[in-house]
Amino acid sequence: MNTTTLGTNGPQVSRLGLGLMGISAFYTGAGQDDAGGARTIIGALDRGVTFLDTAEIYGPYANEELLGATLAEAGRRDEVVIATKFGTIRHADGDEPGLDGSAANVRASVEGSLRRLQTDRIDLYYQHRMDPAVPIEDTVGALAELITAGKILGYGLSEASVATVRRAHAVHPVTAVQTEYSLWSRDPEVELLPALRELGIGFVPYSPLGRGFLTGAIRSTDAFAEGDFRRSNPRFAEDAIAANLRIVEEIERVAADADATPAQVALAWLLAQGDDIVPIPGTRRLERLEENIAAAQLQLTAEQVAALSAVVPPVGDRYADMSPLNR
Repeated sequence: MNTTTLGTNGPQVSRLGLGLMGISAFYTGAGQDDAGGARTIIGALDRGVTFLDTAEIYGPYANEELLGATLAEAGRRDEVVIATKFGTIRHADGDEPGLDGSAANVRASVEGSLRRLQTDRIDLYYQHRMDPAVPIEDTVGALAELITAGKILGYGLSEASVATVRRAHAVHPVTAVQTEYSLWSRDPEVELLPALRELGIGFVPYSPLGRGFLTGAIRSTDAFAEGDFRRSNPRFAEDAIAANLRIVEEIERVAADADATPAQVALAWLLAQGDDIVPIPGTRRLERLEENIAAAQLQLTAEQVAALSAVVPPVGDRYADMSPLNR
């Protein structure tokens, strides 16, 4: 697979990464097949995927543990760029869920992640959500100390506002920003992407397949387990799904014309938005991994890209509670 540089001074990574969340958390079937998850991780490496995304909250902890054990057993740690995240577990409060961007929590979090990942450094360390109680300058100051110590090689921000990104970047250069971006989440195009390009910061879209919706395989939430995050997501409400299928129908039309799958078309559209964009589609299955990887070779025509770009905006917010985002 082709590679690209993540931002101006970031690491070389594969054009598509692999999001590992769904192996261990939040979606139907998560946490039920660690062996299958390990095979998918190794299968990704064998197919040229070098950018793996996890977080301490996924499980919690189980996803980092699985990734660390898989890479250690295979002896392949040095082949990959590991991204993980902190800031949504308060380690001083009994490891309770909650936002904490304090320097003390940064230091506690990184030690746990290093141990679980069985590594001496984390390539990219994101603040998962911004903590309104802690100035971003304080958080980045602690992250800069970790960079000096060699415990992390770079840091990123997830779901941060443009103003916060600029403040963080003024303290120490940001390697990458991660935010939801796809054919049903276009908000980053307005302010975030232009600012990141101005500053030389890489962009990592998560949920590039709209949490599976853009594959065309989801017509209702009936097959979702009770704890599946999507059951409470506004875009998966019954009336929203019916309206949002208009987006899927256009993707399917282009897919038929391009002799590709809807997932490949959705990813190819995203890749066509710029070489500085590195999506991280997630999957637990090797066949889906191979399908996604093939999207990196799919060249959509200008007319196809334009048709997809013109799809109607989705119905429903990205989360039931939007308050922790874009701040």
